[in-house]
Order: sequence, then C-alpha cells, then structure tokens
Amino acid sequence: MRVLVTGAAGYIGYAVGRRLAAAGHDVDGLVRRDAALPDGVRPVRGDLLDPGGLPRGPYDGVCHLAALTRVRESFDAPLRYFTANVQGTVNLLEAVDAPRVVFGSTAAVYGTPELQPIPETEHTAPGSPYGASKLAAEQAVRYHARTGAAGAVVLRTFNVAGSVDGRPDPDGTRLIPKALAVAAGHAPHLEINGDGRAVREYLHVDDLAAAYVLALADVRPGEDRVYNVGSGAGVAVREVVAAVEAVTGRRVPALRRPAAPEAPVLVCDAGAIRAELGWRPERSALPEIIAAAWNALTREDG
Repeated sequence: MRVLVTGAAGYIGYAVGRRLAAAGHDVDGLVRRDAALPDGVRPVRGDLLDPGGLPRGPYDGVCHLAALTRVRESFDAPLRYFTANVQGTVNLLEAVDAPRVVFGSTAAVYGTPELQPIPETEHTAPGSPYGASKLAAEQAVRYHARTGAAGAVVLRTFNVAGSVDGRPDPDGTRLIPKALAVAAGHAPHLEINGDGRAVREYLHVDDLAAAYVLALADVRPGEDRVYNVGSGAGVAVREVVAAVEAVTGRRVPALRRPAAPEAPVLVCDAGAIRAELGWRPERSALPEIIAAAWNALTREDG
C-alpha cells in the first residue's frame, strides 16, 4: 500500500512512518523542510497551507498527523490553530485523492466529562481552541468519508510518551519530559499544581503508531469510525514523579503551586479499538515509557 504520512518528522508522525515502513508499506513522509525520517520513508516537500504544492499521489491511504498541539498556546493564538488544524486538513483532503484516511485527533475534544473512563459516545465539549480545532477537523474528515470518497478512522489519543529510535518527546511542557528534565539537571524543580493527585493515563508512542497501521489496513471507503487509543491505566501526577525517580535513580524536587481548575481524572475507554481492530498496548507500562524517554534524553545529552 502506498501511504502518505503528514507531520512525518514530528514526534508521533515519525513513529507512525516507522511502523508503516516496517509493515511493508511504501511510505512518503510530508515535510516542510529537510528533516530526519525513519528508514524506508521518503521525504516529500510540501506545506498543508499551500495546497498547490501538495503531492497528488496516487496514494492508497493517508495518515494525517500534522497539527499544532499545545493547549495553552492555543488560547493566545486561536486563529493560528484553526488555520493550521482545520484549513490544513481541508487542503489535504482536497489535494490528495486517497481511499483511506486515518486522522490523528485528541481526547481534548471531550473537555472534562464526569464519566470515566471516557467512551467514544461521550458528548464532545472541548475547553480550548486546540480541542475545538481538532474537533472541527474531525468533522471535516468524517463528512468527507460519508460522501463515499474515502473511508475514515479518527484516533483520539490522550497522553503520549516514550521514545522510538532514541528520539525524545520535543514538547517540554508535558509532565514526563518536564520531570525527566529535572532528573537530568536541566531544571531545578518540577512545578506541580495542587496535591499531585490528578489522574491521567500514558501511552507509548510506538503503541499508538501500531494503532495507525491497523486502522489503515481495516478501513474501507464510505466508513466513518472513531476510536479512543489509550492504555486505560490511570496514574496520579505524584505517582509519575515517583516512577521517574525510580527509573532514573535521581531525585525530582517538586514545587507545589496552588491547585488549578482541572479534571481530577481523565482516562479513556479503549474497548472499541481493542475489540474491532485487535489493538493492544504492548509497551505502555509506566516504567517502560519512562525508561525509553530517559534513554532518549540522556543519549541526546551525549
């Protein structure tokens, strides 16, 4: 199968391209500039906001991962987020004629529901421009599929961590990279809001990439599916910090800040993708995630 991966040089896009190539697919990776890509992934230059320069294919499938992703930043630049995440998606669908589309979305489309774990049937109520832009892009993809022009699978992910090929998560605003930065001596302490009891879940980036391979192989034109992809194993912030200390053998001093308004628990129900695609997380035990991320960070430090 010939596949185009957008955001192929990004943290998740790289892992997806790597998995697709390993599965025997013929993979093009869309990049805006020269960048390292996995073995077996060909770079193709293009910008989703310049539709005239996008590759036309033909492609058997598209995995769309290019997006702006920072929640706090999206409040300062909402129009930038809607332009990149929504208009970029529309441009891609118009330019690239492919019968299969797997779209990378986010649990941020749910907001902070009381029902936990969160199923795909939960009402969407994004609480940020980022979440709202991803929901709008989801809708564009799904309505496009309902015309029969393609089959679409939307993968909603929660917190992705870990590493493949020694590549660390570049988003230093996330909890595990922040805690590891303290362990490595790059920062003096970790700031924690409240008592550290907020519960979240974490998924290894390679387990997420495996879900893209399965979804791409299974979807057919006219289909429109949504799956949560997550470990379902909720852990508190303070448990993550303790695990980082255990894996690295180093202390992670924490500075407590006043509690911020946030959901006490955000955990997904990934039963649908398990049942329908046979997907299972194999590398998402917290110590393994942290060890992979720590090895990548220390390797980068030299």
